[in-house]
Amino acid sequence: MANTFSQIYIQIVFAVKGRQNLISKDWKDELYKYITGICTNNQQKLIAINGVADHIHILIGLKPAMALSDLMREIKTSSSKFINEKGWIKGNFNWQEGYGAFSYSHSQLDNVIAYIQNQEIHHQTKTFKEEYLAFLDKFDISFEERYLFEWIE
Repeated sequence: MANTFSQIYIQIVFAVKGRQNLISKDWKDELYKYITGICTNNQQKLIAINGVADHIHILIGLKPAMALSDLMREIKTSSSKFINEKGWIKGNFNWQEGYGAFSYSHSQLDNVIAYIQNQEIHHQTKTFKEEYLAFLDKFDISFEERYLFEWIE
C-alpha cells in the first residue's frame, strides 16, 4: 500500500515435531535458502536465519500487508514439503504446531542477529526448553505449560 511505512522486526522460533534432531548440517544451508526464498516471495525481508538440529530461529522485517500467522503457515508447510521431496530423512518430516514470535526495535538488531548466528555455541550450555522459557519470561508472556512445545529432556 502506498504511503505506508513500518519498521517491524520479529524473531520467530519454531521446532521439529517431536523435537527430533532431524535438521542435518549436511542440508541445513539449503533449507535456510529455501525458507529465505519463501520470505522473499511473500515480500518479507529475512534478516537472519540459523538453528540447531531440532529448531530454527529467523529474524524478519515484517511488512504489515501480511499476517505473521500466514507467513509462518507458508514457511512451515512449504519447507516440510521441500524436506520430504528431497528425501533428506526417513519417514515424514513435520514441524511442531505453533511458534514463538518476539518483537525488537531497530537498535536491538545487531544483538539479535549475533544471537541467531551463534545458536550452535549457545546450545552447548542451554537446552531449547531453557532458551524458550527464557524468551517467554523476558517478554513477559503468560502461558500454560500444556500448550508449549513437546520437550525432550
